[in-house]
Amino acid sequence: MSPSQCRSARALLDMTQPQLASLAGVGLSTIVDYERQRRSVSDDAINKLQLALEAAGITFINANGEGEGVRLRTPKR
Repeated sequence: MSPSQCRSARALLDMTQPQLASLAGVGLSTIVDYERQRRSVSDDAINKLQLALEAAGITFINANGEGEGVRLRTPKR
């Protein structure tokens, strides 16, 4: 998952950074720094973010050579 996919997924879910931090069990600064590409974030933290977003209904798209994206798998609640 890239930083832009993380931002896009949150937008689709109308989810704030603090809400994602709570769901993923990571610090808010981790999400802020990752999305703004301020510093390297551990693979473990990125995995937690991705798993939380997937549990909320996001599907990550990594099209071979056609770009990456996100899709909302289920309707928002």
